[in-house]
Amino acid sequence: MRRHLCDHPTMRRPRTASSGRSARLAVLAVAFLVGGCGSTTPNGAATGAPSGSPSPTIQLYSPGPSATPEDPAAVYARIEDQVQTIRGLTAASVLDPVVLDAPALEAVLREQFTRDNPPALVAATQRVDRALGLIPADASLQDLELQLLSGQVIGFYDPKTKKMSVKSVSGGLGVIEQITFAHEYDHALQDQHFDLTKLGTDAPDQGDRSLARLSLAEGDATILMSDWAQTALTAVQLLQYLQESNVSSQTATLDKFPAALKAQLLFPYTSGVTFVQGLENKGGWEAVNQAYGQPPDSTEQILHPEKYVAREEPIKVTIPADLATRLGGGWSVDFQDTFGEFGLRTWLQDAGGLDPTVASAAADGWGGDRVVLVSHGDSFAIAMQTVWDTADDATAFAAAAQTTRARLAGSTALIDPGTTNRVTVFVASDSATITRLAAALGLAG
Repeated sequence: MRRHLCDHPTMRRPRTASSGRSARLAVLAVAFLVGGCGSTTPNGAATGAPSGSPSPTIQLYSPGPSATPEDPAAVYARIEDQVQTIRGLTAASVLDPVVLDAPALEAVLREQFTRDNPPALVAATQRVDRALGLIPADASLQDLELQLLSGQVIGFYDPKTKKMSVKSVSGGLGVIEQITFAHEYDHALQDQHFDLTKLGTDAPDQGDRSLARLSLAEGDATILMSDWAQTALTAVQLLQYLQESNVSSQTATLDKFPAALKAQLLFPYTSGVTFVQGLENKGGWEAVNQAYGQPPDSTEQILHPEKYVAREEPIKVTIPADLATRLGGGWSVDFQDTFGEFGLRTWLQDAGGLDPTVASAAADGWGGDRVVLVSHGDSFAIAMQTVWDTADDATAFAAAAQTTRARLAGSTALIDPGTTNRVTVFVASDSATITRLAAALGLAG
């Protein structure tokens, strides 16, 4: 399933470990943008966003009733000029944002979710997520996604329509709305200069690549937003932002959602920031600009930037084009995707209950993967075919996957790597269906 490129919830960003910019970024509790494009098949584990933090007690200056609000058009124009200066990109066209109240924004999000996520894809993704233990067995993936988006998103830019929408949180054009506009305006500049649709983040069967490329765009805009806020806002406004963005009801809403969904949503605004920081620290904004011409192809490259620099590409794992025919009459192939290093780490951690450090180490030698779902009525089977950098890496993943599959409902199986660098995990409605799928994939025996 696919989401919008750039959505903006009110959530505080943890400090980054990178050098250079990290001290400046840590000054501002930057809002996250978590509703962008990318497969909703969870493709990773959160890199650590604070939740449940106590609200700071801050006494804010409030202008008296005689204060005259500034014309919104003038505010937007000023922010546009400031963002263009900081980012070093000149606008090619004028962007008129639409400010919406909460119900109106939710209606737009629902409409676009329906536009970008066909019912068959939603149903197949839900089946995979349930079977792999990434969401509860009785959960509606669509309901979870819509609740999460409507509860957290406060703005987005749509590269397809070239329109920006901003939710009015304060009842007017307050600090949150201005920060949101700065972030989304950077997305508009990215789109005008690099054409964000070329990133291919809407490919329904390339979730890992989509998440990696989304991380480039969102890391870019999050750093820009932080720089803008620290140069354009007063100390009082920054304190006001901290107070307004730490909304306990939103934190509570987020906390109740499956960890895997939150992880995939947050990845572009944690690991994406670190990745883009590394580019900018070495070559300034021009290095970030150049990355749009050669965007990352995997979350492995985001997590290990040296592999992006070396252009270590994912190993391609293919599913036979005639798989449904091999399975026999009435069988269909309903879903294919690549989970990537981040997605497999999430699966091991959230479905398997493994310690984050253990899960990360087990997924660290990822080379490539392909996940496929086949079905015939109530019978279904999922094959997770993975390839690793070395046989030792494959063995480490297999051990972690054994622990994880033992926690899953239904029938499961695992083809041990032996002396190879390949591991296949099966999850199905019954053991006979696993045998059928393994034979169709040429893995039986």
